[in-house]
Amino acid sequence: NMKLRKLEYKDIPFMLEWMSDKDVTEFLAKDFSKYDEESQKKYIDNSFTDKDISFAIVFEDEDEYLGSISLKNIDYDNQSAEYAICLRSKCIGKNVAKQATDLILKYAFEELNLNRVYLYVSSDNIRANKFYVKYGFIYEGETKESMNIKGKLKDIKWYRILKREFENKEV
Repeated sequence: NMKLRKLEYKDIPFMLEWMSDKDVTEFLAKDFSKYDEESQKKYIDNSFTDKDISFAIVFEDEDEYLGSISLKNIDYDNQSAEYAICLRSKCIGKNVAKQATDLILKYAFEELNLNRVYLYVSSDNIRANKFYVKYGFIYEGETKESMNIKGKLKDIKWYRILKREFENKEV
């Protein structure tokens, strides 16, 4: 079983592991190769604010960092937030993303009283797109050549899930 907890400094080596993993960062716009221990300490110090919340994903019986899951750009007036997740390679395809997504959406809708959680992802990221559709996120459209990934403008797909859609989804 998974749980979400606040990020801690002890997570930094594992965070830097996925940040230097080309298979994990292949479809991400940000260049994570320039991040180091100091930048991650600052990130952790600012990982729980009114606008942005990032959790560590861990197994309940172990406390080893498996990845991060976030609600960003939280807008309480419009009851929405952007979802983001990134996992270490060893956790991909092992149901970690599904369980962590269940937990963060429950938190978004029940604790923060949001109504809409959205995300965007490179159209080229087949694995992630399949996961979001299978999970129950609703495809809302595609914007052409709108995200610079490693020097190339890529198309991105937008997805959302509303509180009622999450509550009515088959678990």
